[in-house]
Order: sequence, then structure tokens, then C-alpha cells
Amino acid sequence: MAALCYTALFEAAGVAAVRFLLPKKSLPDRIWLGLCLGILLEMWLPALCAYAFGFTLAAHFAAIAVLLALLTLAWFLRDPSEVCRFSSDDRKQMAVMAAVCIPLTAFSSYLQVTHMILPAVDGSYWCGQSTYGDLCMHLSFITSMENMSFPPKYNLLYDTPLAYPYLTDSLSTTFTMMGLPLNLALVIPGTWLMALTYAGYTLLARRFLGSRKKAIAVASVFFFLNGGLGFLYDFDLAGRDHFARVLEIFTGFYKTPANQPEYNLRFSNVIADLMIPQRSLMGGWAMILPCLWLLDVSQKDRSVRETVLLALWAGALPLVHTHTFLALGLFSGGYLAGRLFVNKEDRRGTLLRSALYLLIVLVMAAPQLLGNAVRQTLEGGSLRFQFNWVNNSGGRGMIDGYLWFWIKNAGLPFILMLCALLNAKRRRMTEIAFGMTAIYVVAETVLFQPNEYDNNKLFYIWFMFAAILAADYGSVVMQRLAGLRGRGLICGLFIFCSVFSGSLSLAREAVSSYQLFNPTAVAAGKWIRENTEKEAVFLTGQEHINPVCSLAGRQIVCGSDLYVFFHGLDYRRQAEDCRLFYEYPEAYGEILQRYGVDYVYVSDYERADFDVDVDALEELWPVVYENSSVKIFKTGAGISG
Repeated sequence: MAALCYTALFEAAGVAAVRFLLPKKSLPDRIWLGLCLGILLEMWLPALCAYAFGFTLAAHFAAIAVLLALLTLAWFLRDPSEVCRFSSDDRKQMAVMAAVCIPLTAFSSYLQVTHMILPAVDGSYWCGQSTYGDLCMHLSFITSMENMSFPPKYNLLYDTPLAYPYLTDSLSTTFTMMGLPLNLALVIPGTWLMALTYAGYTLLARRFLGSRKKAIAVASVFFFLNGGLGFLYDFDLAGRDHFARVLEIFTGFYKTPANQPEYNLRFSNVIADLMIPQRSLMGGWAMILPCLWLLDVSQKDRSVRETVLLALWAGALPLVHTHTFLALGLFSGGYLAGRLFVNKEDRRGTLLRSALYLLIVLVMAAPQLLGNAVRQTLEGGSLRFQFNWVNNSGGRGMIDGYLWFWIKNAGLPFILMLCALLNAKRRRMTEIAFGMTAIYVVAETVLFQPNEYDNNKLFYIWFMFAAILAADYGSVVMQRLAGLRGRGLICGLFIFCSVFSGSLSLAREAVSSYQLFNPTAVAAGKWIRENTEKEAVFLTGQEHINPVCSLAGRQIVCGSDLYVFFHGLDYRRQAEDCRLFYEYPEAYGEILQRYGVDYVYVSDYERADFDVDVDALEELWPVVYENSSVKIFKTGAGISG
């Protein structure tokens, strides 16, 4: 209850602040912006106060004081204009939002519950297909940050600062510190952030599509149920194998139509494979939509107040999700260039507001980027040129023809988007076209991380607008087909082919269930959390399913290369030291001193990965915990000694 009350306080403050600053905006816009602002402040203020108090309850109480000070400042800077009342247009917009948001949020809530360490009666923790890989990493950040001194440390690699956008995870830490169990601390903020994303997308689409309810709904369907034409590969020649490949969609591991690398299908469904498993991206999307909305509003209203609010919001993005911040920067540059091209009467004002926007963002974002993205991208050696993304994997030449690659991955809306871009008469969309083109060109030519696939985090922001353009042009086509018999059938078939792959992918995700932590691992993690020092260092294997770092939040010498490699870190020595110690503990005892190891963890994973000399370990150090598959040895080489 304390966690929910704490969040409600921030949400109420956010809504009130937006009411003070933007009273002329519609009620749905104000409420949505206020709720998003409240969550942003709940992520940021405790983290800022943690530099003085550590990420403790004291920091969270200090954050309340800062929140009230900011709310007071918003009141002093308030716009005295009359408050915009609820209108008939707002009522129509709320109907569209309800039609889109309620079913998607309900379904997302189900996925959150079943995918975020769902407890079983035997004491094990379960997850879904899409969270099997990433969830343990996010758990390690969430559990380790409690009472941690700041700047935060990376508990997956010894003596390494956390160079990862962690604020969405620290939000869950806040919930656990205020009494919620770990699974609900994931589910509740996760569901809320997804709901804000769904609502925000409909409001953003309204900015460009006006009051056309059907077009807004279609754009939302195109984006959130995306999946391309992968279903054609699954249903092709299905009778020959008695639909075995179709059935495998619901039983195999990553056999969904939207994500089949063997067929070069890489544009995964945004709900199943991005928002649910990638928590930082989920937080980033909930926060970029207000920025994109404010970008358009501030320029159309020629408002310095709205420009400053946009800049402050954008400047807070890097530690929420760095790729999202980059996408916003690229879109903003293209959008403002398009604005200068279209609006010749206010070029000076556009330039001045753009300069103010850029200045504030640079001042706020530079410290975050220097300690985060720069370390991973430049120091990690990840920045490189590669044309055509994963269709030219490793620069070894294109797999599919260029247009066919994008048509089969982005689906039929890609064709409508191309038609919209070629339709010069749709001048209202010029700024969108410039902005999304800026994202597309950079994402198609430059890689920023070891995993080339991760450029999709840029492409999906581009696709947000591609779906809006597709819905806009589709409505034009439907108007021109007025009177044609079968027009509704054509439209229905087009939408069906656009969302069928994504729908199958979501259906598969709904029925997926995998054991993440078995009962012995859960029991060991609980014992470690309750009986070892917060600063204790553990030597473990490199399996990504690791209860020491994920459930107990303890520092380990070296985590899974599934994480540390793709974070651009050099972990070769730590990994080799772990192997040497497990196999020759008597000969390599100095490794414990090198890393200040307090405990050595041995489970079935360590026994499978190394030739562990358990007899030598038992002779050298006492066993302080044991169950049917886990032994923990206390070495006395670190703080516990």
C-alpha cells in the first residue's frame, strides 16, 4: 500500500503541474501528460537524492520534498489562462482511447503477471518466452539497487560502474523497498507504463490525424499488432506437413511469424518482444510520446513555455532509455528542418526555439551520456558503419532484395507509408516525413552497439510514424473508393494481413511458460538475501539464470556474456579467473583476494560449466548453506572475513 500511495502522490503532483503550466490543453491531453510527468519524476527524484543519501528510504522522503518544491515552482510559473473544459471532441477521443487502451492494457497486464517471475506452488519462479533472456538482468539491477550508494554499481561484473539506463528498473526497486513483493514490483509499474504508452500513442496520432477516429484506431492497430508477412512462411505448404509448422508457433521457442531469423524476419512484435521483456525500452516509450507531442505542440503554438518543458523532459531521457533519447534527437532534427521548409513565416521563431531546446537538452543529457552511452559505444568499440541493418548482417551482403526485406518485415503498411511519402499534397505530414527519415537514414547506416539487431530500437520509433502515415493514406484511399462494392472487404483483408503475424506472436506469448528459477535456486536466493551482507561479493558461474545477482542482488565476479558482452564490457580476465578457481581452488586461492570474494556459490549450473573441485572447496572453506543442488562456501577473503 505504501508503494501505491507514494506513486499516487507523484502522479497527483504531475497532473497538478501540467494543469498549472498548460491549462489551455484538452483534458485528456493534460491528464495523460501529468501522469507521464509524475512517473518521470518518481524515477528521477529518488535517484538524484540517492547521490546524497544512497538509494534508501531517506532518499525517497527527500524526493517528496523536492517534488513539492517543484510543484510550488510550477504554481508560481502558472499560465493564468482559463482552463480548457471537457468538450465533445474530447469525448470522442476518450472513446477511441478506450477502444485501443482497455483491451491492450488488459492483455498486457496478463502478460506482465505470467512473465515476471510468476510463483508456482512448488516454490519455483516462471516466466514467458520473451522474458526468459532479459528478465534476469533487470532483476539484478532491481534487487541490487536497494540501499546502494550512488553512482550505482554494475553487480554483474566486479568493480564496474553501472553504464546502463537504469531508471525504469530503479522504479521497481522503489516498489520493493516500500513493501511490495518482487513480482508485483515488476507487474504494477510495467502495466502502468504500457497503459500510458497506449494512451499516448492515440493522442499523438490525434495530433496528426485530427478527429478521424477510425484512422487513429487503425494506426494503433498497425503499430501495436505489427508483425509483417511472416505468417506466409508458416502457412506456406502447410498441408504437406499437416500444419506442424503452424502448430509449432504455439509450442516452439521463438517460432513466431514476426521473429524468424532463418527467414530474415526480424521486425518483432512490439508488445511481445520489446515492451514486455525490455523494461528500459518500455519506460523510454512511455516518456518519448509526451516529448513528441510537445515537440509538435510547441512549434505549432510558437510557445517558449512548451519548448522549455519539452527540453527538460527530453533531457531526462538518457538514463530512462538511451536509444529512445537518440531517436528523439534524430526525429527532432528532421522535424524542425521540415518545419523550416513548410512554415516560412516563422523561421526565426522556429530557429530560436530550436536553439533553446538544443541548449537545455545538451546541458542535461551530457553528464548522463558521458557516463553511460559513451562508455558502452565508444570505449566498447561498438560504433561502426553498416548499411541495411540485419539484411546486410556483418556487412556480408544483402540477404533479401532491399524493398522486399522491408515489405515482408514491416508488412503492408510499409507500402501505404511509401505512397504517403510520395503524395506531396499531404503537407500536414511534411514534418513527420522529415523526422522519421532522419531516424531511418541513421539506423540504416550506423550501428551503436555490439548486437546489430538492437538498431530496431531506433526503427520502431520510425515505425510509430510510419503507421500514422499509413493510416492517413489508407483513409484517403478508402474515400476514393467510395461507392465501390467490396470496399469494406478489401479494407478488412488489408488490415488482417497487416496484423495476423503480430496477433499470432501475441497468442504464442500468452500461452508460453518456462521455469526460470527452480525451487532450490529460489530458496538459495532467499537465504543469501536474508543472511549475507549487502556488500558481499560472490564467485559464481556465468549462467544467466543466477539467483545470487538476480534474486539476492549481490555483487558477483562475472555474469553471463549474454549481458556483459552486449554491454560493451571486457570481461575475459574475470571469466577466466572464475574457471581457474572452480577447477583448481588450492592453486588459485589468490583470485579470492583479488576480487574480495566472500562466498563461493556452487550449483548444478557451475558443475555443468566447470569441472568443479568440490572436495577441495569443502576442505578449504566451511559450507554455510546447502540444499539438494546448491552449496555456498564462506571464504573470509572479503568483508565477511
